[in-house]
This record gives sequence, C-alpha cells and structure tokens, in this order.
Amino acid sequence: MTENAADALRGRAIPTRRGPFGDKQQLSERVAAYVREGIMVGEFPPGEFVRTEHLAAQLGVSQTPVREALMILHSEGSVRWEPRRGYRVVALTGRDVRDLFQVQAYIAGELAARAAEHLTDAEIDRLGSVQDELTEAERAGETDLVDSLNHEIHRTVNKASGSARMASLLNLTVNYVPLRFFGTIEGWPSASAHDHGEILAALRARDPQAARTAMTAHIEHIGELLVAHLAKQDILA
Repeated sequence: MTENAADALRGRAIPTRRGPFGDKQQLSERVAAYVREGIMVGEFPPGEFVRTEHLAAQLGVSQTPVREALMILHSEGSVRWEPRRGYRVVALTGRDVRDLFQVQAYIAGELAARAAEHLTDAEIDRLGSVQDELTEAERAGETDLVDSLNHEIHRTVNKASGSARMASLLNLTVNYVPLRFFGTIEGWPSASAHDHGEILAALRARDPQAARTAMTAHIEHIGELLVAHLAKQDILA
C-alpha cells in the first residue's frame, strides 16, 4: 500500500450523482476503484485478506464505505468472502488481463471507427497538437503529463463517435485498468507516444476501418505490456 493512499482516493474521478445516497455511493465506488487497481498491480497480493478496519484507517474513511466497496468487488470476483474470516483477494491470471483488454480494444476500436466519420478538421488538428505535446512529454520523462494528454486524446475520440452508451461501456472496462500506476508500467508512456501515430493518420484519412484496426492494436498492445509487467513482478497466477 502506498503512503499517499488517501490522496489517491480523493483523486478518483467519480461522476456526480444526485439523490439521498449520492455521496455515500460515490465514496464506496472510490474505495472499490482504489482496491481494484491495487489488486491489478499486486498492492493487495493474491490470497491476502483485505482488513476493513485497516483499509478504512489508511484511507481516512469510515468502515461502512469500505465494507460496501468490498461487497462490490466480491460481486465482480476480485475478492472472495470467507465466513468469519473476511474478504480474500482472488488471484489474477494473464487470461483475466487479456480478456479485459480484448473487450476494451473491441469497444475502443468501434468508437474510433465512428469518430473517423465525425471529427472536424479543427478537432483532428487539435489532436495532432496534443499528440505532439505528449511525444515531447514522453521524451522528457514526464509520465503524469503523458497520462493526462493520453486521456485527452482518447476522450476526444470517444466523444466524437456520437455513441455515448458505447463510450459508457468502455468506461466500465477502464475501471479495471490501473491508471494511477501509469508511469510505473514499463512501456505504457512510450506506447502512448508511438501507437497514436497510426490512429491519427487513419482519422485524418477519414478511414473508419483503419482507425478501428489502429485503435484495437493500440489497446491490445498496452494490455500485453501490463501482462508482461505483472508477470515480471510475479503477480499473475
């Protein structure tokens, strides 16, 4: 667990929800996202019990949202409830990670194909400028900036697709990606710097199939980089 756990928790971008249970639900979702990412990179090792009271103290929250978060993760299969013992982390496999990224690649590829037919010239020029900034940031080793610019590019493409419901489905898969560890996954910053070239070329050419192929390849690439990273850290079962 990291020393700045509470800061990371506060930094989670959770959509605002209105209603009598909004704030409570948002906090449990933040905790779930924090633990989900931690499991993905080995912060919570397979077989280890996640202690409600310890996690609540570390994150600076009450035990209630932590319990609710663990129930969410139990329903997803990330942790397993054992009576009188608590929630135990379920081992992660390479197939689990690849399955996640294959689903994400399919959806992201389709969104890119649709965006190729809707992006304006000005938006494509803007994407090119952001990509130039990203490339310079990667060369300078500014991984936080690379992450931010990468997010801007993908968000612009997804929004331009005109397919809000499909983009929402993509966001569900992204919840499983350990984005707060972006700079620690070997190859991720450089993949953002290099893979985007073919995507932008396809968008400029207004070629839906090429955009789909390039985006799909990019997402599958970063998935394989994560598998390699987890294998190197001896995290995968």
